Amino acid sequence: MKLTLFQIDAFTHQLFSGNPAAICPLEEWIDEDKMQKIAAENNLAETAFFVKNGEQYDIRWFTPTVEVDLCGHATLAAAFVLYQHLGVKSHEILFYSHRSGQLKVAKDGNLLTLNFPVDQIHDIDFDWGSFKGLSLPAKEVLKGKTDYMFVYENESQVANMKPNFFEIAKLKARGIIITAPGNEVDFVSRFFGPQSGIDEDPVTGSAHTTLIPYWSKKLNKSQLTAKQISPRGGELSCELLGDRVKISGECVLYLLGDIYI
Repeated sequence: MKLTLFQIDAFTHQLFSGNPAAICPLEEWIDEDKMQKIAAENNLAETAFFVKNGEQYDIRWFTPTVEVDLCGHATLAAAFVLYQHLGVKSHEILFYSHRSGQLKVAKDGNLLTLNFPVDQIHDIDFDWGSFKGLSLPAKEVLKGKTDYMFVYENESQVANMKPNFFEIAKLKARGIIITAPGNEVDFVSRFFGPQSGIDEDPVTGSAHTTLIPYWSKKLNKSQLTAKQISPRGGELSCELLGDRVKISGECVLYLLGDIYI
């Protein structure tokens, strides 16, 4: 069987930055074990597979080790492939995930905008005495559906954080977000997910379903600018719309090829 594979850098306007995702369009679903093996072979943060289903596209996302509930950058990249390489002309693409429900991506010039449901977050008491995963305690800890979020005073603390991935992997979560007010943007973040096979994710769209409602409330504004300050880095434009968030960015094609399974 021959399948087409795209590799896209998402949440960036230039190659070798943002977050790379592998996108594999399918005519029909293949065996889940094969999808997981393809994702492991790609060895990227996410590999997304989609199948056209009427007026929408059913989508699934895999890290090298597990299937995940939601992935922003790979959904953005999937929409980019549909618009730029598979001839879709509509203003908006509707995706459906059996784990996360309806997801939308709209196009405005080179900018693609995710429309995702907000995460449900709450403050928690956190035992810093037994947790050695981060080099500095946070001033506030929250828990969402899949991730912990650690809030810090300033961008420097986030940028200089020294994670211990072995210790972070012990937390029962998809991963952890660390965040603080930004120097040049409204907020910055990093994402660590050794539990999901990704020590540090370059740009995590889905984490912004947690970040946007938090910083919107803190800063008393619905439109925000954000940077994920991983080594590759990425830029996002964000908006809170009630129980949904908009997350916008650009994409760039890196690779187009065939895989044989």
